[in-house]
Amino acid sequence: MIEEPEAIKRLYKLHTMGIKPGLERVGALLARMGNPERELAVVHVTGTNGKGSVCALIDSILRAAGYKTGIYTSPHLLRLNERIRVDGKCVADAELLPLIEEVERHALEVQAVHGEVTFFEFTTALAFEYFRRKGARLVVAEVGMGGRLDATNVITPLLSVITSISVEHSMYLGPDVPSIAREKAGIIKQGRPVICGDLDESALAVISRVAAGNNARLVSAKEAVDVRMISQDFKGQKIAVMGANDDYSTIVMPLLGRHQIENCAIAVAAVEELDRFAGLPVGAEAIRKGIRTVQWPGRCQILAVDPLTILDGGHNPGAAEKLSVTVRELAKKQPVGLVFGMCDDKDVNGFLQPFSKIVKACWAVTIRTDRAVPRSQLVSAAGRFGWRVQEADLAAAIADAKRWALENKGIVCIAGSLYLVGEVMELIGYRPFEQEMAQP
Repeated sequence: MIEEPEAIKRLYKLHTMGIKPGLERVGALLARMGNPERELAVVHVTGTNGKGSVCALIDSILRAAGYKTGIYTSPHLLRLNERIRVDGKCVADAELLPLIEEVERHALEVQAVHGEVTFFEFTTALAFEYFRRKGARLVVAEVGMGGRLDATNVITPLLSVITSISVEHSMYLGPDVPSIAREKAGIIKQGRPVICGDLDESALAVISRVAAGNNARLVSAKEAVDVRMISQDFKGQKIAVMGANDDYSTIVMPLLGRHQIENCAIAVAAVEELDRFAGLPVGAEAIRKGIRTVQWPGRCQILAVDPLTILDGGHNPGAAEKLSVTVRELAKKQPVGLVFGMCDDKDVNGFLQPFSKIVKACWAVTIRTDRAVPRSQLVSAAGRFGWRVQEADLAAAIADAKRWALENKGIVCIAGSLYLVGEVMELIGYRPFEQEMAQP
């Protein structure tokens, strides 16, 4: 396990505060810091799935266009520093640690009046202040959960983006898609455009009403931008992109999976709207380069080709459905060995169901978190699908799965949690955003 500095260990202890939706505490904290968020021009991104990929694509395109950008995403895979990046580079400990101590002093003042600041509220304030100090005035910010009461929603964005909406975090966001759509629509602001992905009718009806009520132009990415897959292999997918502004021709995007086609369309629609609404030009070549060079580790990432080994952080039924389609396309008719571990707030059976027809062998692992589902429970859940199921620690599970794949001319898929992705990266010595993703 990577040893973190003491200041970051203290910050992690704020996790014990749990999730406390609301803007009062983070607003008070930012006010004591001089409201750094008011000096930032933000693209604000929410959604059930795809929001991280869309953030990565928008940031990559804006950097290719020559803008100095900040990007704030969550969770991290190995180190907290990954959440806060300027021009693609993670904040260094030398800058992060003194800033944590400074924000801690402000947080103590807030605590006396409003109660203890949560982990996500703290890191959000930390990110906005870091971006201000580094002069990264153009920022892509990913919502942590929901939208309306998420700590990031203290900003008035240049534009808002809603990638997808399905049932998640029902305890906080509501029991059904319309309820969750209302929460996510909370990031829509007066007069600021909204880009949306392919939403079902009930979600789109809610988003449309909120956008109209805020005099916010609503842009459907699938209507504004056409992205088609031409081919796909281990190095990425060749796509044809036609936007509202230009024909961007064919591009090889390193992100695998048909679901990334929609994410790419959303990102292109967003940067084209930035040009139209905010006068921030992004040329055709920058869009092509940004798509071609985007990095989003741990999402359908190819770790090896002999046997083919895929690492993905998918952890809900919707993500599993998309991942299983990609695995089927890459594996063709080869059998699949699944290595998986999950958190106890996730739908284990719903996650496994999409793999039911392609997985032949399975290894259950306990991920390194207090919220991990014990291996015995994972074995029981996976056993219902008639697979050969074993439990093992992570290193042994991966080694055995690779042996099985070589013997059976199969492939290996490792998925179920971003915590699991981080552990795999630690095991193989890979540092996200600090080295290029391996090219098979």
